[in-house]
Amino acid sequence: MGVMTSLTRMWLTRSTKPFVFTKEFDEILPFQECAGLGLYVHIPFCKTICNFCPYCKEVYSKETCDRYIDALIKEIHMIGRQGKGKKTVTSLYFGGGTPALIAGRLKEIIDALCQYFTITEGVGVELHPDNVTVPLLKTLRNAQVTKISIGIQSFQKKYQTLLGRKAVEISAMSKALNEVAFDTVSMDFIFALPGQTFEDLKADIDTAFLYGANHIAVYPFIDFTFTKSAVSPMRKKEKQKLMDDVTRYCLKKGYSRTSIWTFSSEKQAGYSSMTREHFLGFGCSATTLLRKQFKINTFSVEEYCRRIDGGQLPTSLSLRFSLRQRMVYYLFWTAYSMRVDGRGFEAFFGMPLEKAYGLELWLLRILGFVTKKGTCYSMTLRGAFYYHYYENFYTLSYIDKMWRIMGRQAFPERIEL
Repeated sequence: MGVMTSLTRMWLTRSTKPFVFTKEFDEILPFQECAGLGLYVHIPFCKTICNFCPYCKEVYSKETCDRYIDALIKEIHMIGRQGKGKKTVTSLYFGGGTPALIAGRLKEIIDALCQYFTITEGVGVELHPDNVTVPLLKTLRNAQVTKISIGIQSFQKKYQTLLGRKAVEISAMSKALNEVAFDTVSMDFIFALPGQTFEDLKADIDTAFLYGANHIAVYPFIDFTFTKSAVSPMRKKEKQKLMDDVTRYCLKKGYSRTSIWTFSSEKQAGYSSMTREHFLGFGCSATTLLRKQFKINTFSVEEYCRRIDGGQLPTSLSLRFSLRQRMVYYLFWTAYSMRVDGRGFEAFFGMPLEKAYGLELWLLRILGFVTKKGTCYSMTLRGAFYYHYYENFYTLSYIDKMWRIMGRQAFPERIEL
């Protein structure tokens, strides 16, 4: 697995040099020069911990959470005041953890961000199904939230049990969604669970769109080494057939495929914090992608607060890109949208996409992974699956290693990937 990703990295970067993350970092972040900038805020608290979840989180304590939010707002001001005037950004997303636990202070955070940023594509918040109540949804709307993403995972009892989740009260959730409107109501599902069939996922998808969703995300199950999940991942051939069947079904129903694993029933509905050329991350474990660097905040809530209270940014690790490394990051993140436009690539790097990766693009077309129309390369059904498949290798070789180390060390000296 590591060999595959290492060889791919060396091929695409034209170098044997690994991605090297070190603890040195900038206190001044050059985000003003970045077009297509998105914002992300991480809330690392949950009432209970799901054993399959790999994200940075800890059990909720009101005292710790309030201290964390105070530090988070300080971080926003520390970075925001570095700019000259208000910076236009695409979107703002709150992830976790369970952001609903801080619903009462959400407006305070958004107001702080709006002092420095003008948000053009709305504000999104991730929710647990238990959070979908009329009072909480009204609180979100009053805080300017326009999009919500509900982590259903599955409506099927057998998979809820497998994942340690309780049954979703569908009628109550639907009633709340009918009473409080959002531009996007997305529901997340996990696919490629052991024994899972197309009929299982079809039932989940139909239920989602019937009871209030206008957008769904169907994410593959990934077996991270540092979680306590006992779930075994599905074999490749079964996984490919399942993904293809789901995709064909959604397209047949008239849903638009908006990214590798998302579908929408309404044209304006969208929910993705990934497909951004640049993004600024605030909070524990949040990442920041700028033109020449990628940085990650510490995973420790305690050390995060201590750093902020000491007047320093909570950066744990930074990567300084070579030109080819930045190209790989650009293509990887952009490809989530199912297409890469050569005009955007050339505007970003000052080099035609075909000049940088002409051979690779030719091979992808020969293998039936992409098609080309004008300057745009779009993934086929086959290409989308293999992107999924490679992303799994990438996650287990790179992200798994990094998150495992950062979960144990607040500020590692160095990580090579």
